[in-house]
Amino acid sequence: MFYSVSFTKFQKALMITIVSGLPRSGTSLMMQMLAAGGMPILSDGERRADVDNPRGYLEWERIKQLPKDPGCIAEAEGKAVKVISQLLLSLPPQHEYRVIFMQRPLPEVMASQDEMLRRRGNFNPAEDNSVVTRAFQDHLSDVYGWLNGKPHVKVSRVQYHAVLREPRQTAESVAKFLDVPLDIEAMAKQVDGTLYRQRSK
Repeated sequence: MFYSVSFTKFQKALMITIVSGLPRSGTSLMMQMLAAGGMPILSDGERRADVDNPRGYLEWERIKQLPKDPGCIAEAEGKAVKVISQLLLSLPPQHEYRVIFMQRPLPEVMASQDEMLRRRGNFNPAEDNSVVTRAFQDHLSDVYGWLNGKPHVKVSRVQYHAVLREPRQTAESVAKFLDVPLDIEAMAKQVDGTLYRQRSK
């Protein structure tokens, strides 16, 4: 079962809106903005809000099966769904996609991940962050290359800092990119600067 607001104006044939990016890059915030703006959201609620994300993750557990079951993405037609960046390469070509790709400085991504792992008791202080950072950089290069080479995929790269600084302008830009009449003010109100906790030095 998923949360979905079925508005006819969003049901463009085969169109799927995807919110993606590295972990801790602002994907949940963007999903919250889209939901507040009136966009139908594909989410099962299995991953509940917590101290790391008090407003919720808005994830769909089944998307993890995308590499083995590419057809499952059809359930997201006319909706927005969060897809981690590693799974983007498994998107089947028979759909049209609008990808909102969240970008955040890697030092902040790493710091946010480390803090989350500490709270959960899974942090490994011996891990070499420089190796992980290089792996993320290589991964992003592969993902960007894939996205740029697909005619059925349109991409909007959204800077996490821009969302925080200019929430209304970001909401307007996203609505224009998706070509849907979203509630801009409601989207902007989802941005809470107090939740920006790991900052670049």
